[in-house]
Amino acid sequence: MASSVHFYLSWAKERMDEMDAVVTSLEGKASELTAQSRGAADQLIADLRKQRDAFLVNMQRRNEAGEAAWSEAKAKMESDWNHFQSTIKKYVSDFAPQFKQQQTTFQEIAAAQMKSWREAAEKIQAASSELTADRRAKMEATVAQMKLAASAAEANFQKLTKAGAGSWTALSAALAESRAAFDRANQAAWDAFKRASSDA
Repeated sequence: MASSVHFYLSWAKERMDEMDAVVTSLEGKASELTAQSRGAADQLIADLRKQRDAFLVNMQRRNEAGEAAWSEAKAKMESDWNHFQSTIKKYVSDFAPQFKQQQTTFQEIAAAQMKSWREAAEKIQAASSELTADRRAKMEATVAQMKLAASAAEANFQKLTKAGAGSWTALSAALAESRAAFDRANQAAWDAFKRASSDA
């Protein structure tokens, strides 16, 4: 499988992991809402679940696709992802004041992001095992850089958790920053792998 396809798969899986974390977190805390709010909250959670399921179907449909198909699909998937994020924001603004959901959801999304960082690094490392020793060493350095960026993101998450940052805007910004760093590190690693493979 082409390295660029690996990038797209990692990109989509990272977002899928976050979607799962959000839906699970919100479902787990919905019982804390007042009876009056529960119906509207359940509807938003159902909307999030539906969006997540559609994203998964789209991702699975592209699983064996080539780079051109992924490149074309990514714009639509990005739009779907942004819509999911907007629905989360609405949920938080409407219902989070009733309970301490923001911190829990943030921690679960952060854990999902860290899982994606680790899995992507492991895939790149596994793919590099087929390279010659000198090229493998270069890839090890790339993987080490990716792990270092993941550690920095994790440290930032821990700092926010300890500080008890209350605003969803601040928490969401940290998640977006980490997600963007993941995308850059993931792209750089697979580009490096592609160069190393073509030089072989």
